[in-house]
Amino acid sequence: MQKESPNSFLAALLHLSDPTLPIGGYVHSNGLETYVQQDIVHSTATAREFVTNMLTYNVKYNDASFVRLAYEAAAAADTGALAELDQECSALKSPREIREASQKLGVRLLKIFQRKRCSALADAFDRQIKEKEAEGHYCIAFGLFAQQLGIPLHDALLAFYYNAAAGLITNAVKLVPLGQLDGQDLMLDLQPVFYQLAEETLLVDRELVGLCNIAFDIRCMQHERLYSRLYMS
Repeated sequence: MQKESPNSFLAALLHLSDPTLPIGGYVHSNGLETYVQQDIVHSTATAREFVTNMLTYNVKYNDASFVRLAYEAAAAADTGALAELDQECSALKSPREIREASQKLGVRLLKIFQRKRCSALADAFDRQIKEKEAEGHYCIAFGLFAQQLGIPLHDALLAFYYNAAAGLITNAVKLVPLGQLDGQDLMLDLQPVFYQLAEETLLVDRELVGLCNIAFDIRCMQHERLYSRLYMS
């Protein structure tokens, strides 16, 4: 009999957080395209600042915190809480493109994992989406499946930050543009930040979840009206 590894969740974690999952993440820049066209992000240094600030001041208090809350709701098998978190997530995403992107990514993530890693909780969340009780946001689906796949919460958050940074940096390499090695240097330099933010997210006060980032929201809304665009959001 094959002995189970103490890190038996690792393959599931790598799959869940894989930036190349066919859910459409590569077509969304999360507002970065506006920052580039307005010449706010124009170099390796400004790209590093953008990604660091996005993770620290936006993702930490929004999507990453919702991953944590969805994970905790899934651990309690609380389908009502999952729907309420999803509704709250919709209300907090003011820019239309960002809200729609989050919904599309989440529904596609659910479709991938529900086929082979189905559970009563995932089925219930899927029904809530079909019955319009939930939208199916990516962070909610990510937290739900992380718990159902037996991935420790801290590791799930670490991978979530890695995934978010990988997407932003990949887009920065294309948009600024940066060299491929510049992008890889950014990923290496930001690794301590991933660990720090994962720890901090575990302790975010519930009252601070959904903290507004006005400049980010405005840039995302401006993206809808850019003269030329490579990305959907």
